Amino acid sequence: MLIRDEQPGEAAAIHALVRDAFDGPDEADLINRLRAAGDAIVSFVAEEDGEIVGHILLSPIAAAFPALALAPLAVGPDRRAHGIGGELVRHAIGHAGAMGWRAIFVLGDPAYYQRFGFSAEAAAGFASPYAGPHLMVLPLGGALPATQGTLRHAPAFAELG
Repeated sequence: MLIRDEQPGEAAAIHALVRDAFDGPDEADLINRLRAAGDAIVSFVAEEDGEIVGHILLSPIAAAFPALALAPLAVGPDRRAHGIGGELVRHAIGHAGAMGWRAIFVLGDPAYYQRFGFSAEAAAGFASPYAGPHLMVLPLGGALPATQGTLRHAPAFAELG
């Protein structure tokens, strides 16, 4: 498996993959809106035998420190439980840290994301429309610079169905 940057011309294949992974177009359309707004800071694909089998996107989130939102993470339905999502998450975390970002926030299943170091407890002090037990944060390069504040996702998230 190869994890690499999304390339020009792959938007349709990524859209189809994400649509299939989520049983609908909402998250796939979110990616298109984030791209169009210039908010797709990190966009990686997992490729096997020339086929895109996974995708991850990180976009900026307004916080008291440089932070990103991880959404969405998608793996093709027929490729799940093979470690593809985990490899994409680890790759994105390493890349974001190397770029100087201080944290990544995610809204997702704690049982999945805690294995990478994401914590709902660490995110509990942040006000967000998505606040709750599924909002988690992963500090990059040490402790969080702040433990409370307001989070604002990129505007494209407001249009999620």
